[in-house]
Amino acid sequence: MTVAERLDRLGLTLPTVVAPVGAYVPALRTADHVWTSGQLPFVDRELPVVGRVGDGAGLVVPDEAAALARVAALNAVAAVAALLGAERDEEPVVALERVVRVVKVTGFVASDPGFTAQPKVLDAASTLLHEIFGDAGVHVRSAVGVAVLPLGSPVEIELVVEAP
Repeated sequence: MTVAERLDRLGLTLPTVVAPVGAYVPALRTADHVWTSGQLPFVDRELPVVGRVGDGAGLVVPDEAAALARVAALNAVAAVAALLGAERDEEPVVALERVVRVVKVTGFVASDPGFTAQPKVLDAASTLLHEIFGDAGVHVRSAVGVAVLPLGSPVEIELVVEAP
């Protein structure tokens, strides 16, 4: 099954890559690897939720944060697709067929003090990558709890993929 077919089966389309909020690029190639900048869970260029993740009043609940991690991962895939597509003047979703492995995912969770379920939140991103790329989507990962993320985002995702 192709990546495009998997995305269709999941009811997903690649979002437009959001312009950087600073002096960097969304994705960069080095040799056979594409590295993404940290991707936030933007939907239509807006963060649907802001705040720290945890259990309690005024916090982003872990299940909602997991859904946002999935969105951030899709945004990272879109950044990879845009770069690969531009390299060969291909449609981005077609260019994703060149990804032979998702190598590394780094996920950051803006965590309330005492919240330690960062891996559970980031499992949603990891699962999405497996759903999109099949066995090539299985990767190593770091799950990092932090005090705050850019623009108040609850999560941020970075990818490294192999794509000759």
